[in-house]
Amino acid sequence: MKQTLLDKFMSKKGLYTSFWFIAIIMVAALIYFTANLQKEVPPIAKEVKSQSGEVLYTYDDVVEGKGYFQEFDLMDWGTLLGMGAYMGPDFSTDFFHHRAEFLYDYYAKEMFGKPNKDLTNIERGAVKERVKKDFHEQTKLLEAGVTYTDASALAYHANVKALTKLLVEGDPERAFPGGVIHENEAIKIAAFVDWSQMVASSIRPGTEGKVGEERTWSNNWPKEPLVDQDTSYNNHIVSLWEFLLLWALTILVIFLSYEYLFKKDKGEELAPVLKVTKLFKSQKKLLKYIPIVSLLFVVQMFLGGYIAHLYADPTQDFIFPQSILPFNVLRSIHTQLAILWVAVGWLVGGLLIAPWVANKDHKFPWLVDVLWLALVTVAVGSVIGLYMGATGQMRDTWFWLGNEGRELLNLGRVWDIGLLIGLVFWFLLVVSLIKKSATNNPLVGTIIWSAFGIATLYIAGMMPIHKIMPNFTVDDYYRWWVIHLWVELTFELFAAGVIAFMTVSLGLISQKTAERVMFFELFLIMMSGTLGVGHHYFWQGLDEYWIAIGGIFSALEPLPLALMIVEAWKNHREQKAEGVTNKFSTPFMWITGSAVLNWIGAGFFGMVINTPTISYYSHGTYLIMPHAHTALLGAFGYISIAFLYMTSRANAMANGWEWNDKLSKFGFWSLTIGVLLFALPTLMIGLEQTKIAAEMGYYYTRIHSALEIVKSWMWFRIIPDTLMLIGGVTVFIDLTKKTFFGKKAA
Repeated sequence: MKQTLLDKFMSKKGLYTSFWFIAIIMVAALIYFTANLQKEVPPIAKEVKSQSGEVLYTYDDVVEGKGYFQEFDLMDWGTLLGMGAYMGPDFSTDFFHHRAEFLYDYYAKEMFGKPNKDLTNIERGAVKERVKKDFHEQTKLLEAGVTYTDASALAYHANVKALTKLLVEGDPERAFPGGVIHENEAIKIAAFVDWSQMVASSIRPGTEGKVGEERTWSNNWPKEPLVDQDTSYNNHIVSLWEFLLLWALTILVIFLSYEYLFKKDKGEELAPVLKVTKLFKSQKKLLKYIPIVSLLFVVQMFLGGYIAHLYADPTQDFIFPQSILPFNVLRSIHTQLAILWVAVGWLVGGLLIAPWVANKDHKFPWLVDVLWLALVTVAVGSVIGLYMGATGQMRDTWFWLGNEGRELLNLGRVWDIGLLIGLVFWFLLVVSLIKKSATNNPLVGTIIWSAFGIATLYIAGMMPIHKIMPNFTVDDYYRWWVIHLWVELTFELFAAGVIAFMTVSLGLISQKTAERVMFFELFLIMMSGTLGVGHHYFWQGLDEYWIAIGGIFSALEPLPLALMIVEAWKNHREQKAEGVTNKFSTPFMWITGSAVLNWIGAGFFGMVINTPTISYYSHGTYLIMPHAHTALLGAFGYISIAFLYMTSRANAMANGWEWNDKLSKFGFWSLTIGVLLFALPTLMIGLEQTKIAAEMGYYYTRIHSALEIVKSWMWFRIIPDTLMLIGGVTVFIDLTKKTFFGKKAA
């Protein structure tokens, strides 16, 4: 029978070729846009002065202020241009809004001889036009320099005074104890914040006066009614196209999956089920990783529940005084521990699988102990550094040994380098065995090489290696390179390889079918995940084309996730129908759960926030939380837990120990129900904030009183947080018991 073009594309060879074709195109496009980055980012002015000649601050002040902003980890308390944590203010919006309010009063008195509150609506309309002229015509953010009107210079001084008082004395209403930042440091931070305010409020050169095209450096984010700043028509039309593409292409992907991928060829045989009668020496050394990783998981969730209490009632101390454990320190440790335990769990999986694939052990098994010691050192050292850096106890060494103050990528540079060396060392350990395998296994190859991509991408967040990046926009560009290209590209590639390997090893589908399905997933992931990074960029100072590019490709990201969930449930159903006793049913349960939560967290909740229109109003609100928490725990955390259970199960089989999965199932369902329930209150809070942003302006979403109406939803989080903690503790106890206190089977 003559093959059609579609038949050729959906063959293993066609999908493999298509994957590399799309990978080259997407990576080339990303490199091209990156190379043009310097042409479009907002500059840092050599100096900012008033019309009367007063120098308000210089380039060096902005860069030094950025350093202090990072040193004291203010991004894990508040936000800058919407990026960061949601307890404190958005510093950029605060300066923007308060400057506008100051100018209203200033020009009201100048034009009508009375304060703004006493103006008639007609008079206030005239004042608004004068304020807009100050913002959009008289203030130009240029590298050569910025000249503020005398009115804006006075507004800047008022902003500096208010921020200095806040940072030095603290804000108990928003869980900021104060007493760490010095006045001279706060003044430099104010210079940096004012630069970000100009990014949000001054017009990008080349767009001035063009109807429908005029926009600020941040593409008109945030919404600010005082100067008639709002989103553009382009955002709405791109959002519409996103949904249209998502609906159409989801149907196409599911059709292709059942028509071409899941059909068994005649005579196709399943691979023999993985049997374990003994462990290699290096695999035995992995057992010590299990309690460490699962304990880090428990600690990370405990901190998450703790800071949830601070969100609900910031004025109260819970167990520990906030002067000892400030909110920003707890949040930074919470997020960094998540990365650590997930990453180390994946390392365990690679080290477990490699000897089975090669059918031989490492020449020097003790190197696994060296890696374990190195990772424990990084974990302990980095947590101490995060605490001491943000609390001002490492003023001279904060960058190297403390914290870098960049949300999610916050480890001090020494710990950064240590983690990178550990990841590369792990890769070399695994690949040294894999290359000796008698057969080329694309499933394992995908796992290993995507993990190598995770390690190498981390380097992007470490440039320049010896100091902070001066320009926040460039810095945040590469920060999102790491975060997005990790979780929505290399992590997804890793997940696809793991699911394929597990289903083949458990005798659920053939190697041939698994490879075909996996290559199709790799094609979709590479196509959608690479340039989808753009949806993070359009408000932080990069050009408007990121709206279209990032938005459209973000709409495609749920497609491979939908395919994973179809594959996982189909395999699970076939296993039950055939009555096969699956000795690895516990790790497979976590893998299946990963596929489901991956689609819910990254797919469903991802699309809730990814469309440009919703993203514009919800950026920097609680609406991000359901996506972030469900996707991270489900998509990647569950795979890490699956590897731990797979290691423990293999050990039990090798020792002839009994295995009961009742406690495992309890932990699984407690965690899963907990994280899904967690999405409910954060979704409701985020929707309320998004409504406020759309109706009143973004400034009002971040004031403390705005959350009073949803206070009950804040406290509702006790239920899901408790369920998740119970699940995490259960997993820790269950894994420890099964790994170290097993009993001989009858």
